[in-house]
Amino acid sequence: MKSIIAEELVKTYDKGKVRALDSLNLDVEEGTVLGILGPNGAGKTTTVRILATLLRPDSGRASVAGIDVLKNPEKVREVIGLSGQYAAVDEILTGYDNLVMFGELYHLGKKNAVIRANELLERFSLTEAAKRPIKTYSGGMRRRLDLAASLIVKPKVLFLDEPTTGLDPRGRQEMWGVIEELVKDGVTLLLTTQYLEEADQLADEIAVIDTGKVIARGTSDALKKQVGGERLEVVVESAHIAKTLEIVSSVSGVKASLDEGLRQISAPVSTGSVALFEVLKSLDDAGIHALDVGLKRPSLDDVFLSLTGHSAEAKEESK
Repeated sequence: MKSIIAEELVKTYDKGKVRALDSLNLDVEEGTVLGILGPNGAGKTTTVRILATLLRPDSGRASVAGIDVLKNPEKVREVIGLSGQYAAVDEILTGYDNLVMFGELYHLGKKNAVIRANELLERFSLTEAAKRPIKTYSGGMRRRLDLAASLIVKPKVLFLDEPTTGLDPRGRQEMWGVIEELVKDGVTLLLTTQYLEEADQLADEIAVIDTGKVIARGTSDALKKQVGGERLEVVVESAHIAKTLEIVSSVSGVKASLDEGLRQISAPVSTGSVALFEVLKSLDDAGIHALDVGLKRPSLDDVFLSLTGHSAEAKEESK
């Protein structure tokens, strides 16, 4: 069953001059995680805002948990949770007071709001900091509290819009652990991110968005295969670069690339260890000693660059 469906969504800004979404199509199976990967400006946040009923598209249709987003936005809000790029908590209040307030806003009643707040504080390892003002929290603690607030009503569908933006590597790892626990509970999750490693770690499938439309979709492994299998990488002394480029290009069947700073020659290869052996033999025959040589699986960075022609942090999104 499709828990999220978006069909031909179009959204423009600045009197139609900026096309944030360009006939975007998307769907997410119930109980799975779809990572939406794209640079700033690709349309990720606009997509989430439409699906979460915060923004109306110019055209197209969408449904969440079987509910039409445009016709019944109130019902959609009853079954979703949303955690955005910036923590939506009151810095003056304590963590506990924030969660109780959210519970009462969702009409849980004081007693149930208190029970739910305590459950979430424990789940997100915030019990010890519960009675401290939010302004004393670290960035990672704020993000965990913001995510906790989005779970007050135990949503069927959760939207996380760049949930680890601004966190240091440790804080990002902590958030990943929290998100993985949520997925085990069967929540359908749509996750937008600029961090390729994040999509690789968390998503069942990945949709790559650029210029307002989905340009590729599949599992992480399937997308990596589009780049052409493994890459052969060789590092040599500067004097041997030209000959090594010739050898690697000949073995791989494509023009090898050069990173001059690293003195690294690389090319995609389909035969893996066979190509590696051939390159090493050819280098030995030419009297060239490789300083470093190996095979590398393509990363999502390679996929993104191959699909879009630019990095995943290339431009700033129109809000």
